[in-house]
Amino acid sequence: MILNFKNANIFYTDQGKGTVVVLIHGFLENTTMWDKIKPELIKKNRIITVDLLGHGKSDCLGYVHSMELFAETIDAVLKHLKIRKYILVGHSLGGYISLAHAKINFAKIKGLCLLNSTSYEDSEERKKLRTRANKMVQNNFENMVKLSISNLFHQENLAAFKSEITAVKNEALQTSLQGYIAANEGMKLRENTNFVLSENNFKKLLIIGKKDPVLEYEISLEEAKKTNSELVVFPDGHMSHIENKVELIVVLKNFIKTCSSKL
Repeated sequence: MILNFKNANIFYTDQGKGTVVVLIHGFLENTTMWDKIKPELIKKNRIITVDLLGHGKSDCLGYVHSMELFAETIDAVLKHLKIRKYILVGHSLGGYISLAHAKINFAKIKGLCLLNSTSYEDSEERKKLRTRANKMVQNNFENMVKLSISNLFHQENLAAFKSEITAVKNEALQTSLQGYIAANEGMKLRENTNFVLSENNFKKLLIIGKKDPVLEYEISLEEAKKTNSELVVFPDGHMSHIENKVELIVVLKNFIKTCSSKL
């Protein structure tokens, strides 16, 4: 389905009945990242997915997609569907967007799950890497995208998930060049949102990979403790929905059930 938001087309899906769960994909991903997760969750829940600006089938809106702008698109879809209470699950960039959304809409949220994500802002080193990537990608988009995807997996898993990784790369190449750059600029500018987790009473869950090449394990442990968030640790990398799919489905089902029973 398509929603017009500030003259940009936003693609979304709406399936199932029950507790509303909004699944927000990460950088260079789109709604298809949830295709192996959704069938299990749809059995008892209403699942909403959205292609973020510049990703999948959604248009771009300028040269910087801030976390707040991304969050506005999620809000627009939920308002269009007249949804008032929901659970957010955000993967990587999707987690940053979930936090930006929760900052303003905290009263509507039953629970928030950061999947391979963080409420910390970018380090100075990470900001420099994003700036460099945005320059390099203008001359070598395909190779940069493919390399970016490979680097998200625990290196020992590259052979085991070869076909899945190829599929992820093909979906990533659906991202527009402008979408790549605008999202990177937005992530670079995002603020620390620890307070969104620590100051709100909705259920909070951090799911992390012990060998995640993007997020530092020890910092994630500290973050969960600091923000009073439940913590689940998987043994692999940044792509838990692929590397630890079966275990992730069980964890998400339990989290949704806990959030639903709280109210």
